[in-house]
Amino acid sequence: MAAEAGPTGLRERKKAQTRTALASAAMRLALERGVENVTADAIAEAADVSPRTFRNYFSGKEEAIVAELVDGMGYIADGLRARPAGEPLWESLRHALTFSAFLPPEQLEQLAVKVRMVMASKALLGSQLAIFERLGEQLTEVIAERTGTDARSDLYPRLTGVVAANALRLAVFMWLESEGELDLAELTADALARLRAGLPEPDTSTTRRHQP
Repeated sequence: MAAEAGPTGLRERKKAQTRTALASAAMRLALERGVENVTADAIAEAADVSPRTFRNYFSGKEEAIVAELVDGMGYIADGLRARPAGEPLWESLRHALTFSAFLPPEQLEQLAVKVRMVMASKALLGSQLAIFERLGEQLTEVIAERTGTDARSDLYPRLTGVVAANALRLAVFMWLESEGELDLAELTADALARLRAGLPEPDTSTTRRHQP
């Protein structure tokens, strides 16, 4: 059994490297040329693989272009899984989903450029939704593990995973719309805090007192 593990592990690493190379090439070409001017063959050529190999990994250029962002969601789920077992779930979610607080400014800016490009393309609308759909699925799996629930039949892990993923999605959208005036980590933490509190209605009494 141990003798077979080496080659199998090597094959898996090579497959992961090929997928990463294709995803990186697809994102780079989309940023350089525009989504409409990118083809699957061009992505394959840029990654130094055959068009057939490209089709083994992705159904089309749209899936390949957002793959880098989709795969990045896995790090958030891994971050949640790594939190202490006794930590309250919503506290663990806050730590995992506010990953942007630990990114260098240049990396955060690169993320903004990539996400803005994806959001601006009508051709990538379905793929854009897949980014946070995938995160919701991954969070659901980890939440089920932490709470001892069944992701297939229990509502709690699925609902919490989807809600948390979409809280991040909204925070990302508001962050990009603010053109840097708002902080992504703070927006995400605020969204999760409101959900954790049961979405209480905002106190507008102060605003109303100052209205003419």
